[in-house]
Amino acid sequence: MKTVLITGASGGIGAACAKAFSEAGMAVMVHYHQNKVAAEAVYNQIVNTGGHASIAKADIADPMQAEQLVHITEQNLGGVDILINNAGIALSKMFCDTTPAEWERIFAVNMGGMAHVTRAVLPYMVRQKSGHIINLSSIWGMTGGSCEVAYSASKSAVIGFTKALAKELGPSNILVNCVAPGVIDTEMNAHLDEESIMLLKDETPLGKIGTPMDIAKLIVYLTSSQNQFITGQVVSPNGGLVI
Repeated sequence: MKTVLITGASGGIGAACAKAFSEAGMAVMVHYHQNKVAAEAVYNQIVNTGGHASIAKADIADPMQAEQLVHITEQNLGGVDILINNAGIALSKMFCDTTPAEWERIFAVNMGGMAHVTRAVLPYMVRQKSGHIINLSSIWGMTGGSCEVAYSASKSAVIGFTKALAKELGPSNILVNCVAPGVIDTEMNAHLDEESIMLLKDETPLGKIGTPMDIAKLIVYLTSSQNQFITGQVVSPNGGLVI
């Protein structure tokens, strides 16, 4: 049984990924930082339906905690065959009002946390000469978002990280890809009012916003045995909002 480590698996896209990978027969590490109740609900849903899972808390912005998270995963479930770098935080704020501390924290989590966890899983993947890594970015990492400069910049860094790492790890048969979702019905977008959501739907060719499971199904495909040749790519499921 292969093992998948999903950071930020307590809700939204992370929780949908946990469910989808469990249904695909994977052992799932449910990582969380603050929302223990939600993470336990995801974990319980998996084990109560016959799946295999473990749960762990970590602030992955701290490299020591990120390394410990991977160590716990290896102890409880075996080596990490698939890594989903999903954990992230948002900040909707004018750049001129963004404090240095806010800027540093968003990069520490969105980019630093991703790097710390990835660094910790690589020894196992390199020894096995196989592995899949999916890094979650955003359409704002591709196009930039007004009043989301810090968030957009951190998600743009994720794209550069993905492309460079894919080149570096290709000889080890480790595939690294980036998924950059459009507007998805998650807690991160809960601040948008109904009028804003309707405007976004109107601007989207498919006339709707996405669901976490839309993203999870794509990620399962990209990390499956069906994908042997896609690496270093940015795949953006956004309903046609950005083409």
